[in-house]
Amino acid sequence: MADKYVLRVTAGPTYDLATHKEVPVNAPDLVRVSTDHMDVDVTVRIRNYKGLPRNSPAVSPYFTHEPHAANNDQYSIAFRFTPKDPAKTKTAGAGAGISGADLQFGNDFDHPIRDRLPPGFSYAMKIVKWWIDPGLDGDPYADNPYLFGPALSSCNTIHVGPAVFDDEKGGLWVEEGASDADAKGWRQDVGAPSDPKARMKWALQEQSKEDWVWEYGRTYAVDFFNAYIDFSEFALRLPGYAVPIMKYWDGQGLRKKRSHQLRYVLRNRTTKDVYLVILFTLYLKEDVNEDGTLKPEAARAYTSEAHTPAASIEREAAITPEEDAKAPDFDGEAAMEEARKHLAEVELGGKKEEEGKGAAAVADGDID
Repeated sequence: MADKYVLRVTAGPTYDLATHKEVPVNAPDLVRVSTDHMDVDVTVRIRNYKGLPRNSPAVSPYFTHEPHAANNDQYSIAFRFTPKDPAKTKTAGAGAGISGADLQFGNDFDHPIRDRLPPGFSYAMKIVKWWIDPGLDGDPYADNPYLFGPALSSCNTIHVGPAVFDDEKGGLWVEEGASDADAKGWRQDVGAPSDPKARMKWALQEQSKEDWVWEYGRTYAVDFFNAYIDFSEFALRLPGYAVPIMKYWDGQGLRKKRSHQLRYVLRNRTTKDVYLVILFTLYLKEDVNEDGTLKPEAARAYTSEAHTPAASIEREAAITPEEDAKAPDFDGEAAMEEARKHLAEVELGGKKEEEGKGAAAVADGDID
């Protein structure tokens, strides 16, 4: 079924596709998204890419460098951004900005997906929260589902400053750290560890999210990557859990829609301001012209304000582990045990993780 569709990645300031620009996947070029709230430069890399624009590189040099080669990372969303003072003053003042708790990165949908979630999804979420992102919060079973985490703990690397641009590494290259002495001192004053995994763990603490403020006028760069979503085969592969996602994409049967969408959103938890929306959209190949442009019926997809999420996503709620009633043959406990065995063997910093502990496990105990 995957061979009937082609992937296109776009970025813009709203959920409306009409406001978006096409992202040249695996090219070093950055796409600028600018609003009254923030200036953002974004790049996307996907291993074994086969989508639009036509003749896009199949892979980026990014994936040949560590840690991405060893991790077998499948995709990366990297961006640098400068928050703007909403009061539009010339100087924001020391410490003025977006709190570490409020700047969120994640996914949301404008319609229910609970009836189309894959078998064993509740176990998949346990694995994700246990190993990948303990800070993730949301409600995938709501009428307007969402899964968000603080960018401070969700992003794999965070750089205070614009980071570097290196063609040999695929363009924007974000390493944990800071660009200059001032930025390095800023990180040290906040108390953020210099190691990315230590910083992700540190960022789960409430005090850390209070201490870290994304300051107006200061530039930051982040990279979000992992080995778990394979966009070339449209598959989700977690330790102990794997599923083809084509028939679950965007919570719709593929015969019902001409396009299907997964979106990543950078937003403010408190104000609900949206800063950046990155859309991964699948189109029927028959709806794409030879030059890579979309035919009118496909171009109209997701260009209505009706796709703005309803107010219900504003309600923050814990992920509710519901029974996978549609999957009586799915052995969730076996999946969790397989995940534990896999994760117990993963080496980080030359030292094996203690069995039952995730890489970013909360300092005071396991993630249930």
